[in-house]
Amino acid sequence: MPTRTRRRLREHTVGLLARKWTLRIAVTLSGDTKRHSELAKCLPGITQKVLTETLREMERTGIVERFVYPVVPPKVEYKLTEVGLELLKLSKEFTSWFDTYHENIHKAKRTYDRQR
Repeated sequence: MPTRTRRRLREHTVGLLARKWTLRIAVTLSGDTKRHSELAKCLPGITQKVLTETLREMERTGIVERFVYPVVPPKVEYKLTEVGLELLKLSKEFTSWFDTYHENIHKAKRTYDRQR
């Protein structure tokens, strides 16, 4: 893959991961497959539009897989892919880092704010 294409893909992926709901959706899907309405119930405050857009982008990026069943009414389920499961590992690493350094971060913020 050319360097420019890879750089754009990395920036796009970082942008997706930085969104408010992406990791929350991934964590919600960590247990099992869920329907759209189940995800919405587990994520108070998320709008239908934002949930749909984020799921589409997560599917496009290979983080989730979408299953459509040919029934009436339509049944759609979402599940983390291997890429999504690896993302959860990364999220746990971040949590571990934060748990280790949260006091340092808090102290640095207080010091910075007092100097301003």
